[in-house]
Amino acid sequence: MSTTTHANRIHIATPLPGPKAAAYIARDEAVTSKALGRVYPLVPESGQGCWVTDVDGNTFLDFFAGIAVCATGHCHPAVVEAVERQARKLIHVGGPDVYSPGYAELCERLVEIAPAGPYSGGWEVFLTNSGTESVEGALKLARYFTGRQQMIAFRGGFHGRSAGALSLTASKAIQRRGFGPLLSGVTHLVFPNRDNCPPGMEESVWGRQEAERQFHDIFETTTPPEEVAAVVAEPIQGEGGYIVPPDGFFQSIRELCDRHGILLIADEVQTGFGRTGKWFAIEHWGVQPDIICMAKGISSGVPVGGFMARKSVATWPESSHGSTWGGAPIGCAAALANIQVIEDEGLMENALEQGEWLLAHFRELAQETPRLVAVRGMGLMIGLETADKATARHWMQGCFERGVLTLTAGAKSLRLAPPLILSREEAEIGYGVMRDVLLGMD
Repeated sequence: MSTTTHANRIHIATPLPGPKAAAYIARDEAVTSKALGRVYPLVPESGQGCWVTDVDGNTFLDFFAGIAVCATGHCHPAVVEAVERQARKLIHVGGPDVYSPGYAELCERLVEIAPAGPYSGGWEVFLTNSGTESVEGALKLARYFTGRQQMIAFRGGFHGRSAGALSLTASKAIQRRGFGPLLSGVTHLVFPNRDNCPPGMEESVWGRQEAERQFHDIFETTTPPEEVAAVVAEPIQGEGGYIVPPDGFFQSIRELCDRHGILLIADEVQTGFGRTGKWFAIEHWGVQPDIICMAKGISSGVPVGGFMARKSVATWPESSHGSTWGGAPIGCAAALANIQVIEDEGLMENALEQGEWLLAHFRELAQETPRLVAVRGMGLMIGLETADKATARHWMQGCFERGVLTLTAGAKSLRLAPPLILSREEAEIGYGVMRDVLLGMD
């Protein structure tokens, strides 16, 4: 089989998986944990920009960027150069015990781009290795600062898979099945989808009503507000299906938190670093959180994450938290270079421009086939809800066979989270393949 599309950019020269990939997969499956649950028989060998080439020479257009990680694309020269330069000087020192190179510089940059708001006093940053670790640290800090134990999260939310983070996660039963008991005192509310705003009602009014109604119900019945440490939410749900909440929802939650002395934790692991057209997605609603969790797009592939708290909240004492590799020199170097690229190359603006183009074209496609029932998102964080789970899976697989990498999300959606460097030509290529695959299923 040989398929070449759009000026040799997508190039599928072998059956998938090809012979080298198949041999590698056999080796892998003999010794690695079955818990990983891979979705593609893909063995990448190299990547450049928005493109990935496998061990058999097949080239794919990457529309999920390593699960929304590679914000500046695969192997951006500035990120590669920063990693190489740091690796020649110092790889590891042990962050909890010394002043690691790059740690302060990265924390300074994160404070510079933090959401503005009414709270004064500045921010403090703790660097980690992953989003899950960032959420765990934020939970500890919230409990310490408030002296309270209970948490409020949302159905459909994903916050990680370690014990504390998993207690907040509520996107898929398989992620929790068999791992209980988890942390007690977590209440899950419904995360509203702005597409469900009742006809004739102003979206911001409905959004506020949804927040006020749900919080009032639990405060009156199961969850005394004076016992709640924090509300934890993704500004736009990721694993839950790329769900965008209505205007007014987060504004009301912020007011409720202030009223009852509850912290607001924004999990920006998937939504942060320009993906939605702003550094942090919560900024779309003019809301300033108390704690922000981050990872993924911060460094375009080198493991680094962190959480940022208002200084008035970060009151825990010395040595109350730590991380051997958190804020390691290479991770800090990669993140600093990555953030600079996002800024210098106008990638937040590009995310909005290309995202608006894709959203408009997928909405037109939804008029052509009942298989696509909803199109939503912000910037280059786009959710495509299909008629059923089988359609989503078949669409993803069909795109893979035609050389475009996507991922499912939620019960029956595809998610698109390409690198923020995506060009219009690349957007057109990806959309063209996805359109052909979906219409070919009718």
